[in-house]
Amino acid sequence: MNRALSVFDQWTQENNDVVKKYQLQEGGQDVLNQSHNQTQRLKWCLSEFHKILRKIQGIPPQADHAQLELAVVYNACVCSIAQSQFSEVESLFAQATNRVLQMTGEGGDTSELCVRWKRVFRSVGNPALKPCVLYLFCLQWASWLATCQLTVIRDIQSEISSLCELLCGDDWGITTTGKLSNVPMLMMNPRRLSELLQICTSIVQGAEKLSDGRSSEAFSSLQTASAMPAPRALVASTHLLSGLCLTRMGRPHMALQFYRKALETDPRCICALYQSMLIYRQQGNTQAEIQALRLLHKTLMMPSASQPTLADTHPLSPSLFLSSQSLTTLLSVPSALSVLHSMALKCVLHGRVSEGVEHYLDLLAALHSEDQHKVLAEVHTLPRLPELYLEAGAALLIDQRPADCVVLCSEVISTTVELLPEKVVLEEQEETSEPEMRELSVHGDDKVAIMLWTAAAYLLQGHCHAHRRDWKQAVTHYTRCINLLVKICIKKKGSQPQIPTADITTNLGTNLYILQRLKGLSLAGRGLSFTQMDRLKEALRDFQLSLHAFPDCVGSGLWCGEVLWRFGRRQEAAACWKKTWSLSPQSLDDRVPVYLHELQDGASLDSSELRHRIQELGLA
Repeated sequence: MNRALSVFDQWTQENNDVVKKYQLQEGGQDVLNQSHNQTQRLKWCLSEFHKILRKIQGIPPQADHAQLELAVVYNACVCSIAQSQFSEVESLFAQATNRVLQMTGEGGDTSELCVRWKRVFRSVGNPALKPCVLYLFCLQWASWLATCQLTVIRDIQSEISSLCELLCGDDWGITTTGKLSNVPMLMMNPRRLSELLQICTSIVQGAEKLSDGRSSEAFSSLQTASAMPAPRALVASTHLLSGLCLTRMGRPHMALQFYRKALETDPRCICALYQSMLIYRQQGNTQAEIQALRLLHKTLMMPSASQPTLADTHPLSPSLFLSSQSLTTLLSVPSALSVLHSMALKCVLHGRVSEGVEHYLDLLAALHSEDQHKVLAEVHTLPRLPELYLEAGAALLIDQRPADCVVLCSEVISTTVELLPEKVVLEEQEETSEPEMRELSVHGDDKVAIMLWTAAAYLLQGHCHAHRRDWKQAVTHYTRCINLLVKICIKKKGSQPQIPTADITTNLGTNLYILQRLKGLSLAGRGLSFTQMDRLKEALRDFQLSLHAFPDCVGSGLWCGEVLWRFGRRQEAAACWKKTWSLSPQSLDDRVPVYLHELQDGASLDSSELRHRIQELGLA
């Protein structure tokens, strides 16, 4: 008997040596090297624990030695879960629970694992054996949570609650420090692990309820979870999700308070910042939205923004247990480049043009930077590069920098001009029950996109020349734009190809809307240029064609009336002006690409003067 005891003491020492070596390596490296070598160290530990386990399980199961055996199983499971080797974990649990049933005289059990655990709990009466079983069950809970088996966790919730209550008491002699040489050490403190699992489970379950539309129920449980002992990052997550619940419940002001609370708890809770920005956007508080975007971009650019230090829960970190699809979706945030793009656009559209221009230039510089790997990972969330060039060009023009705008537009033209097709015929697809889902053929969309980008670049260059009152060059570039646009035709089902008009484009997707808007703006720009060159007949023709393609074009309406007035057709002019003024006031809108707004300001009309003319006619 003494010899057997000495053997078990030796195996206990071997277990403790492995744990100590792991802890020594963990504490002696910086975070970067620790992360780099973590997998290798865990593999080595798992291999060593398996060697010890084979020795222990080489003899019949005995309750007197269960503490050592289950401690080694516990440590092996920690290493396997940390490496996401869940099939290995389930195999270890199956062997361990069968061994426990044999120790208690219940015999083996081939039933489903959840049922087997309940049977194990009923059979364990030995005070020395029970805590070991509970510690191991704590890891089973961890495995279920890491694999998002929330239904299983819900089915065995009473056992989990009992476990948490018991772990709040004594540690029953099992140690993670090695102060007692004859007590098997554990890789991770079970009490700390249970605390971590409690709040992570509450977070994941709250996310599921929130995704299922049970916002009020989720809010209540998350409030309870926020008071649990846990790392600050996890407590911040409960505040964040509480804010999301309130947002879904239509209480944005209270939601903002919880987002603020999340940021106060953990300044790196970037999702709280993002959600705050969305509320400001919804409320129309543009300045607050831009400020939130700026802070969000700054935070996303910090190297350690998404790498909270959680050494007290190592080697099982919260990220292992927060991988549910619902939670991932709720906590998603745009990339740093997408935020920079949003910030640039918002600044341009809301009176902070110079600031927006700088953001656009920073964005283009980042896209052409040497860190291509990072850029490619984010670029799919942005508009395509020619569109970004056009947006930046439009911003430069608004900022009174037409020469720089011309340069960017020339870049677009130089990269697309050789890809331009001679003609594009787009065929309308079958109608669906949802009109907005109608799309044009894929190949047609690719070709027309290239033509629209090039045409938009010519349009902006025309605006630049009009801005500088170089009317001849303006006409040239507007005409190049128009010549491209007339090459795009629509073929409706059962009919011949035709040039699109305003009435047939409403059901044909975004590209055709852009096509008509480009056509209206380019004709308006050329009409204005002809007016300044006293070529009034050509100007009137272009203004009328512009209004046919884009009836809401204010510039065309006002200048068309001006030309009619010069021709002596004053009644028609007055009617044209009145109709134009009856349109809804236009403002810069992020639903329409910024380069498709009426940007040229080479010449303008005084509306008060026009109204005075109408009064003189007695038509006011």
